[in-house]
Formats: sequence, structure tokens, C-alpha cells
Amino acid sequence: MNTPASPSRSNHSVPADGARSIGIIGAGQIGSAFARALARRGIPAVIANSRGPASLHALTTELGPSIRAVPSEEAAKADIVLVAVNWSKLSDALGGLDLRGRIVIDANNPIEPPTFQPADLKGRTSSEVFADLVPGARVVKAFNHLPAQWLSNDPHAEGGQRVLFFAGDDTQAKREVASLIESLGFFGVDLGPLVAGGRLTEIPGGALPIHNLVKFA
Repeated sequence: MNTPASPSRSNHSVPADGARSIGIIGAGQIGSAFARALARRGIPAVIANSRGPASLHALTTELGPSIRAVPSEEAAKADIVLVAVNWSKLSDALGGLDLRGRIVIDANNPIEPPTFQPADLKGRTSSEVFADLVPGARVVKAFNHLPAQWLSNDPHAEGGQRVLFFAGDDTQAKREVASLIESLGFFGVDLGPLVAGGRLTEIPGGALPIHNLVKFA
């Protein structure tokens, strides 16, 4: 199901051990679920929110030493940065952060509580709008189409591998996100370019969200 990727240039070299530093901006349902998925596999990461590291003490205590709370500016320095913030707060959350050249995972949807009314994107996809907020970043859409509990729970719970879709225009960035998805135990499926693939997984309107798809060997 996965589309083979061809080599492309990367602005960040991979360390000798292959490890990438991971930052999370946003500690709501999706950001916290992603942190739990990382902690379950012992993958270190830092997490930040708008209220500061002290507000994340309970979460990081629950998750253990592999997940640390830091200011947003520090989280933004990671090689791979997942952003999961309420849509109306994205601009403020990303303002002043330099994410140029970094792999940035767009885990956002243009809808939020309490009204759950979709934002007016003027015919654009949410990832197009998101990419404008992180100029120079290597954006990959992922981790936005599953409920938080499916992200944090064991992806092998149904006896196979839970499917996780991703999309982007930077081949190398997608390859590294695919590797991260695999390391978390999911089966990654490349949907192609950012706009086309992002449209398929976007909430609301996409054809693929909220489906608990499982790949069996």
C-alpha cells in the first residue's frame, strides 16, 4: 500500500544512530496521545503548551522520564516537530517560532470545541493554511485523522497494525515520518502530495478520518 519514495535533499543530517529529536507543540488530546504513544515505546521527546512547562507536570509524571516539558521555543528546535493546537490558536502558538528546514507534522484539523463548526478556509485545505504559518518548514500531514485513544492505545490491539495515513511534498521528510510511524507500531500509508493527501484525511470533509483500519500480515 505504501508508495516507494525517491531520494531528496534534507536540511538536517541524521545522527549516526539514526535517532531524531522530537518536539510536540500542543498538549491537548492529540498532542498528549502522541506523547503517550512515544512513551509507550520509550522514545524520548519534549512537549510544550501555551501555559508553560509547570502546567504539564501531571502529564510528564504519568508518562515517565522519556517525555520532558519545555517552553515552545525549545520544542521548536527538535528535528521533528508535531503541532497539535486548537485551530483558532495556531497563529499565536506558532508566532515567533523558527521552524525553517525542520520536519513539521501537521496534526491539526480546522474544527474545535465547543461549537465544532468548521473554519472557513476559502476553498483551501487546512494543510495549505498551516504551511503558510510555518514558512520554510517541511510539512507532513499525519496523526490528525484518528481519535486520540486510537493513537495512544496499542496499535496491534486488533491483531494486526492500525493504519496511519500521511501526506507531504518533501520525499525525505515523508520517509522520516514513515519511519517514526513504524517505530510506534502503526502501518503507515503514503497518500501522496500534501494538498491531495491532506484533503483525504482532513476533519471535517475527508473520506478517511475516524476509520479504524488495520493491516493484517
